[in-house]
Amino acid sequence: MKSRTSPLRPGRKTAANPADARVASLLPLAAAALILAACGEPAPEVRIYSGATMGTTYNVSIADGHADGSAVADAIATELDDVNRRMSTWLDDSELSRFNASASTDWQPVSASLCELIELALEISAGTGGAFDITVLPLVDLWGFGADGGVASLPSAADVAAVRERTGYAKLATDCSGPALRKTRSDLEVDLSAIAKGYGVDRVAERLEALGFANYLIEVGGELRVRGTKRDGAPWRIGLERPEAGISAVQTGLELSDTGVATSGDYRNYYEVDGDRYSHTIDPTTGAPVRHTTASVTVLAPRAVEADALATALLVMGAEEGLSFAEARGIAALFLDRRGSEIHARSTPAFTEIVRSSGRKIRP
Repeated sequence: MKSRTSPLRPGRKTAANPADARVASLLPLAAAALILAACGEPAPEVRIYSGATMGTTYNVSIADGHADGSAVADAIATELDDVNRRMSTWLDDSELSRFNASASTDWQPVSASLCELIELALEISAGTGGAFDITVLPLVDLWGFGADGGVASLPSAADVAAVRERTGYAKLATDCSGPALRKTRSDLEVDLSAIAKGYGVDRVAERLEALGFANYLIEVGGELRVRGTKRDGAPWRIGLERPEAGISAVQTGLELSDTGVATSGDYRNYYEVDGDRYSHTIDPTTGAPVRHTTASVTVLAPRAVEADALATALLVMGAEEGLSFAEARGIAALFLDRRGSEIHARSTPAFTEIVRSSGRKIRP
């Protein structure tokens, strides 16, 4: 891909640069996931497996006994490599890249795993009224958050309208009995960056459980899933990062077991023009970056894949709409809003109950 020079530089990016990210990434430069990390030092006898995947890193902590550490490491890497090989938009020969490159509007055979993930993504899109949409990649590029890394000027309303014609989750169909995918426009593109890391976390969790492990913390690029406890019987401790560019600080801590955790934020990948902030998070209903004051959303769900997608959808909605949406559906979500120089926390009853039961408080 050709590089473009631009006076509009994103504030901070989660991946290093296009060349580095292209090696193995599902996570393009446009994707800015809030980093969540385990708080404190690992408990004694917790074995940790780490590495690179999807243009980011992974860390897996296991508190059970270990018969063969190398076999566990290989199993983790195998699952994540398979997800990347099928679902990356940065690998030209990935299964998803081949589908995107095809101009056919006929049914195209794909693997069961790719079809099932896209089917889930489309269900979440319909359920969120289009706030989550895996076809917005051309809009991400238009606003300067794609692989080319910038734009010379802000796009016009006409530019946005023209590109929006190429997007829309309703233009994509699945038939997982095939399994197969079909797009109704030849230039439709699918980007799974807002759901694939969570999916990868769940794949690793399934593999670990098949190997007999019941106490673990899995983190891929900030998306997590925990099960059981640490060796001392204490729950896993998770730190949620304060959503401010240029600093690394914990906003609040959680103690969790048996849940997936994901956060979407707008503060690591953005630029400012004439005092206005433009985030990489695109509202599919307008074709433009979101402009509300919600800085990040954290979601707790049984599976990391669901938490991953819902966190993105709720960030698009913002706290005013998103809180009502999440409360009506029993979604455990924490919204962090900017109020001047302060960060204000608002959570749903489901989230508050999980925090309350852990004996911790959400800091204002």
